[in-house]
Amino acid sequence: MEYLLIAVAALAVVIVSTVLSRRTGVAVPLLLLVVGIAASFLPAIPDFVLAPEWILAGVLPPLLYSSAVRFPVTDLRRNLGQISWLSVIMVVASALVIGVVVHAVFPQIPIALGVALGAVVSPTDAVAATAIGRRLGLPPRLMSVLEGESLMNDATALVLLRTALAAVMGTFSFWQSLRDFAVAVLVALVVGGLIAGITIMVRARISDPVLTSTISFFVPFLAYFPTEELHGSGVLATVVAGVITGHRSAHRFSAAARGTEAANWATISFVLESAVFLVMGLELPGLVTDARTESSMSTVAAIAAVVFVLLLALRAAGVLVAIRFGSRHNSTRRSRRRIEDAESELETIEPETHQQERRAQNIRRWIDRGRADLAFEEDQPIGRKGALVLSWAGMRGVVTLAAAQTIPEGTDHRAVVVLVAFVVSVATLIGFGSTLPLVIRRMHFRERSVQDKREEIRSLVSEMVDTVSERLGPLEDQQIEGEPIAPAVVERMSKLFAPLLTGALPEGQAKIDHRDQLIELTERYVAALRETLLDERSIGNYRADTYLKVQGLLDALERRGETTH
Repeated sequence: MEYLLIAVAALAVVIVSTVLSRRTGVAVPLLLLVVGIAASFLPAIPDFVLAPEWILAGVLPPLLYSSAVRFPVTDLRRNLGQISWLSVIMVVASALVIGVVVHAVFPQIPIALGVALGAVVSPTDAVAATAIGRRLGLPPRLMSVLEGESLMNDATALVLLRTALAAVMGTFSFWQSLRDFAVAVLVALVVGGLIAGITIMVRARISDPVLTSTISFFVPFLAYFPTEELHGSGVLATVVAGVITGHRSAHRFSAAARGTEAANWATISFVLESAVFLVMGLELPGLVTDARTESSMSTVAAIAAVVFVLLLALRAAGVLVAIRFGSRHNSTRRSRRRIEDAESELETIEPETHQQERRAQNIRRWIDRGRADLAFEEDQPIGRKGALVLSWAGMRGVVTLAAAQTIPEGTDHRAVVVLVAFVVSVATLIGFGSTLPLVIRRMHFRERSVQDKREEIRSLVSEMVDTVSERLGPLEDQQIEGEPIAPAVVERMSKLFAPLLTGALPEGQAKIDHRDQLIELTERYVAALRETLLDERSIGNYRADTYLKVQGLLDALERRGETTH
């Protein structure tokens, strides 16, 4: 009963903090962290230490899965260079630099333990940054880089931590570490892909939205635990399963199933994200007590200050390198030449067989995608303003603390390292998190107007309607089981689909005869429109939020059709 009361009280704190956040503009994670720290000093609150396994194996997989499901594959493909650099190369580089410097300045900290400290403080947590960015209109590409980085960097950090701890125990081998890293990634990709494929197949056969949503709660754990048992990265496997599931969901799951799942996962993510920051604050007294048995608080503060400065410098340098050398100026010219070569090749093809026709279609799709990617680079460059925001969005979160707590008991200076990780996390969350809104405002990013968004939606829907009309033929010429469509159904269909161009749906549905014809014809056109939308999404001529909006309109049409059965 005591734990139940604590859970209810924590939920109440989360709700109140969320309301305050909306009124004050302070990000919810920051408020909850401060509340947790303040509450930890109350006499009635006992020392609280949560086992790291609860975070790393119980909370992290569903949080990553929830984010991965929503992450567009096109955004991942287009920003893969920056995301990979920040989430892999910079995590490894930061861990090594921090390990060397901390050992040089504080010789009592072994270099291997210093690298372990660097590994746990290197991955960023995008929860606070994206919450602030979404509220202040941060450009979509910067949001994608931040979210993509946070999806990948935990896996790199945890694998690197495993290697550093092996070195602490005296069993380090460079080539063995490389092999372990490769195995961890390969196993994660295979298991994550298999779990996604199997669960998608199973869920697609279930018509009950509540049941299929319930099954989705198991997916992150089905990906995580087997991968860990096979010495892979369970975190990466979870992300892989989520990305694949999200990409295939519009094609395989009904609108009702996706709507139910999205609502459920939004609630779960909100509660878990909020709870971990509150718990993080509550752990402070216990960490301080443990660290005092090993060192003075001044030493802890000094180490934390050195690590904080290093993280700030390394983050800025890493982002600048990613933007400078990740700039696609040269690659853009190469891409243009490749597109021109492909167009020349396409002109020489005269399809006479099905295989040749298919090859020509693939080349056309590749050309369209290449042109869309070039337009994306020109329309949404990151630039210096974006680089500054990315540099300043280097907040660390509860994963840093949980990872540090996995250092085995009995390791010399363990308590100091854990407290340093906590202090660095809090410093980045409060320091960067409280000033990031000011930085974003000073950059004066141009936010798209509501009118621009509506015009883009109209343009996409217009293309889809033209494609479907060309594929299916005029509405009045449609037949169902050889029977012509009743005029009343044609009129109703015209009224039903025309409002798509305005981004809204008709409020009511008049009762008409020939309801079976209306239902079947609606399903036919919605299916054709959805297939066209997926084709357009794979090319990427429009922004991700535009595709989501149009998908929502089609989902609403599909649900209206289901209610008439």
